[in-house]
Amino acid sequence: MSESQQHAEGPRTPAKRGGGDPATRGRTTIADGVVEKIAGLAARDVVGVHAMGSGFARTLGAVRDRVPGGGRSATATRGVKAEVGEVQTALDLEIVVDYGVAIADIARSVRENVISAVERMTGLEVVEVNIAVSDVKLPDEEDEEEGAESRLQ
Repeated sequence: MSESQQHAEGPRTPAKRGGGDPATRGRTTIADGVVEKIAGLAARDVVGVHAMGSGFARTLGAVRDRVPGGGRSATATRGVKAEVGEVQTALDLEIVVDYGVAIADIARSVRENVISAVERMTGLEVVEVNIAVSDVKLPDEEDEEEGAESRLQ
């Protein structure tokens, strides 16, 4: 076949390579820390959640945040532990609630917000979200993080 005959027949379509849906070619892995950050931020968005983590963890985190190079990423994951598999994840959250809020309602709202955010952003199925309420923030209590700030120069 001459060159002029090839052009007359029209452009050639390239042979399809690889076969199958592009979404099935390869694997995506999501680190535990990624899920922990998403869950931590989603939990903090719920009104009535004062802080995440135990008092000791919050105090250490406040000091670490003020040290150069301490990083803010630890703040986002404080009080959150994720176990991530290939298609599912399970989460444990430790929260401090404001005094006067209904703890059962806050727990339900946190659970819904966390599940929605994690499933939407990662595509993983959230099989459980365990919530431990470790403290209640009283209106007249000084924040531990504020206290740590005033002691450091």
